[in-house]
Amino acid sequence: MACGNCGTGADGKPAGCKSNGFCSTSGCNKLPVFDWLAGVPLASGQSPFDAVEVRFKNTRKSFYRNANALQLMPGDLVTVDAAPGHDVGMVSLVGELVRAQMQRKSTISVTDTYELRKILHKSTQEDIDRWHIARKLEDETMLATRTLVQEMRLDMKVTDVEYQGDGTKATFYYTSEQRIDFRDLLRKLGDLFKVKVDMKQIGARQEAGRIGGIGSCGRELCCSTWLTDFRSVSTSAARYQQLALNPQKLAGQCGKLKCCLNYELDMYIEAVKSYPSANAKLKTKQGTGFHMKTDIFDEKMWYLFKTPGSASIMAGFPIERVREILAQNKEGIEVDVDFVKLAEEAEEPKTEEQEPEYEKVGGEDELTRFDSKGKGNKRKRGGRDRDRDRRGGGGQQAGSGGQQGGAQRAGPARGPGNAGGGPSQPQQPRQPQQPRPPQQPRGDRPPGEGRRDGNRRGRDRRGPRPDRPQGGGDGGGPSSTPPAA
Repeated sequence: MACGNCGTGADGKPAGCKSNGFCSTSGCNKLPVFDWLAGVPLASGQSPFDAVEVRFKNTRKSFYRNANALQLMPGDLVTVDAAPGHDVGMVSLVGELVRAQMQRKSTISVTDTYELRKILHKSTQEDIDRWHIARKLEDETMLATRTLVQEMRLDMKVTDVEYQGDGTKATFYYTSEQRIDFRDLLRKLGDLFKVKVDMKQIGARQEAGRIGGIGSCGRELCCSTWLTDFRSVSTSAARYQQLALNPQKLAGQCGKLKCCLNYELDMYIEAVKSYPSANAKLKTKQGTGFHMKTDIFDEKMWYLFKTPGSASIMAGFPIERVREILAQNKEGIEVDVDFVKLAEEAEEPKTEEQEPEYEKVGGEDELTRFDSKGKGNKRKRGGRDRDRDRRGGGGQQAGSGGQQGGAQRAGPARGPGNAGGGPSQPQQPRQPQQPRPPQQPRGDRPPGEGRRDGNRRGRDRRGPRPDRPQGGGDGGGPSSTPPAA
């Protein structure tokens, strides 16, 4: 169940928990429990279970007895009995599921709930305000304690500080590889913060669960979301699963081996039991094969064959084939193995599953309908014309373009190689010119003229310019329309 305050704000950004960690619906908390018995009515004549699970900071939870028969719901803040004083917590679970949780943890007998501490009352506004003030001192206290520990040169790491609801007691959680004599530290902390100090040592996994984080799988850490019992993990779990013994990949954020290595370990152990022994050797005519690895998913066993006078060869055999070779070896028969065929079978690509073809159900167009398909065609066509002109075919094309182009751009010729043959002149109003004689063959034309005409034809395709009078071509070519009077 998510918190209603954690939605998207008006600016489109995540709003976050507006209660600064005190979520009223218990949706942003660690180790949440889904009450799947919430809608199941009790049997007639059965009284509800009088124990309640209360959650405190991070992953700390405890069971309390509802001696006053208060109507409690998950998310309610309650004031509970503490030693000394009182503490404020949030109800995380009520009803018959609390009985199942107590049986699973096996800490206190279900029938002896009178040994539990009592819930005094629902928290008043005064209790909540005092609790918030105490919680705001935790970060400052933790940083000051770390500085003090460093000055005293104690081999310990203070990971978290939790104040009691009434602000009279502070619990310091720390990790250490060895026993620490912190009697002087307790006196200094008591004098500095004016509270009762309680030191509690936790392990590296409990530290990761209290702090939280994102694992290499992309999900929240198991120890901060649902995992409560930390079983020992050894390197044999990685060996059974044929994993590389790389500490950087096998270790979690706590520095220990990942707890998820135990999740599928039982399946791997059962699968390996049905496979041939890894100590058995395959005796073939090409040499003796020593077991290297087992691929449980592909059901293959890989062997390294060492032949005197030649390079070693690695080959993979199906499980049934390995059993056949071992059975023939017991009879004293050395099997002839074709390594070339095995290599071809190993390199043979697997058939990919065809993805389903999707059809247009609602008649929607393709997303590419917004792409301009004709973009860049003129540029490409102009590039092809220039290439053709460079090869010498632009003169003939330019002549036909001069006869077919209606209105051409008027202006002075540029460069000494223009159609008139003279130097460049200042711009003047152009007079109607006489039609040019028929064009000469390509071989009699002076060099460079075809390229200019080809470029002119590219300009003519764009049409006349509005700021210049329309008339004949730059080279005095024939015009299809008479000049304007």
